[in-house]
Amino acid sequence: MAAEESGLVLPAEHLADHVTAEDGNVTVAEHEGGVAQEVLTPPVNESFKWYIIHAYSGFERKVKESLEGRIQAFGLQNKIGRIMIPTEPVTEIVNGKKKTTEKVFLPGYVLVEMDLDNDLWHVIKNTPRVTGFLGTGDKPVSLTEEEVGSILFRTDVSSEKPRLKIKFEKNESVRITEGPFANFNGVIDEINEDRETLKVMVTIFGRSTPVELEFGKVEKVV
Repeated sequence: MAAEESGLVLPAEHLADHVTAEDGNVTVAEHEGGVAQEVLTPPVNESFKWYIIHAYSGFERKVKESLEGRIQAFGLQNKIGRIMIPTEPVTEIVNGKKKTTEKVFLPGYVLVEMDLDNDLWHVIKNTPRVTGFLGTGDKPVSLTEEEVGSILFRTDVSSEKPRLKIKFEKNESVRITEGPFANFNGVIDEINEDRETLKVMVTIFGRSTPVELEFGKVEKVV
């Protein structure tokens, strides 16, 4: 059954720009137009299917670690394949400096490749911080490779720079940190969230002048 039949709705803004994956999970293929695209490598076991596990929000990585531990403890190496958490790079401004980190962009979702049966269902379900599977009742719904790829990768934005996790407001005072106007203070006049740019009014030689700047080239004046 396809994911859309199970009621899984993935807004466009939640599709991945990037995904954290272990070596061997992802390959780069060349598609029409010569554009490189990340794709999942084929499963090592033809019986493996992809499932979405619901976890406590913020504990996705802990759940992944717990599952990996259970694979070893219960000898499930032949029943469970890849465990993946969709993430994207987010750039934050910390003390005036850019810092890029990997952030989970689908909170509470862990993708697991496995040959699911009743015993394995109970092992997964009883893993700490796991609340259940995607599906109805006790019947998990598997996803196709294409559906998993659509969650993990988005080719039309894969080459974009990391988005900045910072909020600006009109009439807010900022200091320019880069470029010819570095160290000038100004007031935000316009904000373009899509382009991640600001129009800042800067006083130059006694005259208020609009300057367009990227989010990452200013810092808030505290």
